[in-house]
Amino acid sequence: MKLHEYQAKEILGKYGVPTPKSKLAKTGNQAATAAFEMGGTVVVKAQVHAGGRGKGGGVKIVESPGAAKQAAEEMIGSNLVTFQTGPEGVPVNSVLIEEGIEIENELYLGMVIDGASKGVVVIASEAGGMNIEEVAETSPEKILQIPIDPVLGLQPFQGRKIAYGLNLGQEHIRPVTSLVQSLYQAFIETDASLVEINPLVITKDGKVLAADAKLDIDDDAIFRHKDLQEMRDVSQEDPLEVEARSSDINYVKLEGTVGCIVNGAGLAMATMDVTSSTGASPSNFLDIGGGADEEKVAKALNLVLSDDSVKAVLVNLFGGILRCDIAARGFLLAAEQQPDKVRPMVVRMLGTNSDEGREILSQSSLNVILVNTLGEAAAEIKKLA
Repeated sequence: MKLHEYQAKEILGKYGVPTPKSKLAKTGNQAATAAFEMGGTVVVKAQVHAGGRGKGGGVKIVESPGAAKQAAEEMIGSNLVTFQTGPEGVPVNSVLIEEGIEIENELYLGMVIDGASKGVVVIASEAGGMNIEEVAETSPEKILQIPIDPVLGLQPFQGRKIAYGLNLGQEHIRPVTSLVQSLYQAFIETDASLVEINPLVITKDGKVLAADAKLDIDDDAIFRHKDLQEMRDVSQEDPLEVEARSSDINYVKLEGTVGCIVNGAGLAMATMDVTSSTGASPSNFLDIGGGADEEKVAKALNLVLSDDSVKAVLVNLFGGILRCDIAARGFLLAAEQQPDKVRPMVVRMLGTNSDEGREILSQSSLNVILVNTLGEAAAEIKKLA
């Protein structure tokens, strides 16, 4: 679950991570009032779940309350398009009014769960203010990675190693070391999957501040944080993904034209690879799960068919807890619910009651191509897509 910048800063502030003075505004008048109270230069920042706001016009530096009001009114109610949002953009419902600060140095500091080391990895760089992927590609020597032992946690010497690795002056070693420790504590206690401060700034008067903040919470742990659940902003999420989550279906919207319906995450990844190998591309990741009934299967197919970019559907099921005949009847139910949305389907069924499921589909009015292998499935998808 992604959080807005203002929410992330509020949470990090509770753990002692210093941030500039700021105030949320949902109208132009609120923005003007906040700018007046802060005085001087302020920054108006669109609150969206996407990076690249500055290049997309979502961050503006203004010198007066009137200018803050105008900037806020231009952003609020619009859709902000960045390199992370796609051409449709994401809605801006609020802006953060933040005090202007004089920056001496910009740094990068982040923490992420790393599958290779099976724990948290701290990523830091003296090249802050840029996309960390760009820094990794052009100047990999400027990136410092410190794996954290999941049992021992972040050790003081590691915090100091990060601070020294950022080529800071001696007067900033202790504040940055303390900030790294606070950030790690926030990461662990909120069950985060990612936390990022870009830029972490050194101001001209010597302060260390998190000028920006990104915090993602692990979806599998969110049940332990009722207060964080209330911070979810579904307006920033794909409507189909929101609908799928309400039905306990694992669905991720992609940009292809082949809808994929699979039971099992690993099988889903393999199915997407097969789709891509044909020269086509998957329109989604979808894992029905093992305990689906006819209604849930129908919901899954309806989700896929609700995406207008879908030209064909690839079904790859291995019957176990989910019997193939139940899945087949679910597909028929979906076709009854959205007859005008039905697309050609390539179906591979193996396992429990696969013969019954194939029989149900072969005798239906659906445009179904039944196959036995992934190679056959790939050949048929190539023809359709």
